[in-house]
Amino acid sequence: MSHDYAPSLNPAPARQHPPLRRRLPMPAYEPPPKYSEFLQRMLVRARESLGEEFRGITADGIVRPGLFPVRKTGVSLEPILRAARDFLATLDLRQQRRVSFNIQSDVWRSWSNVHPFLMRHGLGLHELTAAQREAALALVSSALSASGFETARNVMKLNEHARELTGLTEEYSEWYYWLSILGTPSAFEPWGWQFDGHHLIINCFILGDQLVLTPQFMGSEPVFAESGKYAGTQVFRAEEAVGLAMMRGLSPEQQAKAIIGTLLPGEVLTAAYNDNVRMPYEGIRYDDLSSKQQGVLRDLIGVYLHRLRPGHAKIRLEEAFDHLRDTHFSWIGAYDDRGPFYYRIYSPVVLIEFDHQPGIVYANDEPTRDHIHTVVRTPNGNDYGKDLLR
Repeated sequence: MSHDYAPSLNPAPARQHPPLRRRLPMPAYEPPPKYSEFLQRMLVRARESLGEEFRGITADGIVRPGLFPVRKTGVSLEPILRAARDFLATLDLRQQRRVSFNIQSDVWRSWSNVHPFLMRHGLGLHELTAAQREAALALVSSALSASGFETARNVMKLNEHARELTGLTEEYSEWYYWLSILGTPSAFEPWGWQFDGHHLIINCFILGDQLVLTPQFMGSEPVFAESGKYAGTQVFRAEEAVGLAMMRGLSPEQQAKAIIGTLLPGEVLTAAYNDNVRMPYEGIRYDDLSSKQQGVLRDLIGVYLHRLRPGHAKIRLEEAFDHLRDTHFSWIGAYDDRGPFYYRIYSPVVLIEFDHQPGIVYANDEPTRDHIHTVVRTPNGNDYGKDLLR
């Protein structure tokens, strides 16, 4: 399977959309004079989360030890190191101080997928020159595959399309994203970076030639630009289509095992400020699938893990496939051609969630396929490379 795996998909068809949502503007680039009740609750939850000692996502509250040894992978990460140093070289001393944080900083856990300004840190791309912005994007690109970086950039472009649709220039932009460097870029000492903004968060931790690229949150509303500067841009067609193929390929008895509820959660369960979620295994196990169904599940895992740079994507897939017997697939919602749904793939070493959301740009209070959130996590304590760092 190619590191840029994607099934053959037709462009998203044009369809009717709900009206745009009307509400008071909430700036993305600075704290507002007053937060809404929803955002106030989110800030309280954020502070509570940061006050908890990091344990990681677990099935039962107990972290399984020994899953993430410090080791040599034999796959060089020198391109990421070089890109980080090149980016830092474009900054003046004031910018270097703003972008730099201690490797143990809580900045790692202070990301947010909402578009209003909520605990942002580092340097915003909207503040940078064109050359600095290009160097920042080169750093992000260095940790991703070609298709992974294309998805990330398309999320940013669709954030610009949201600005075109709504006219809310203070809320949406291709460049309202923040980059932070944690630790000092080094071939030997631990370091990393974080890219943080609306619908796009990538945490990149490096130790020697080991790479951890979680938590990784990617989402969009809308998921397809029918007009404007980036007309034709779309995201998550493979994530949606292969997930749907997985559910449809199950027998009725297997589908009954996979289904874990009737109401979509309204948000992926391991979004911002949910680093220590206790999440029991649910759904249908890998061993309860036919060989053909197992192949589809492996392909679906690959859709997400092949967002990583070549070489390390293979390493991450091997890690996930070593735990296939403990891998569960679960589902909530419709599996027809139009209805919204949620699915989860979960093992001791990888957690993937996909969810259709209610509208923020659009004024729909029920989930539709116009708004998608996805997240990839490393359970049992190695999000942000914490277990390797420990």
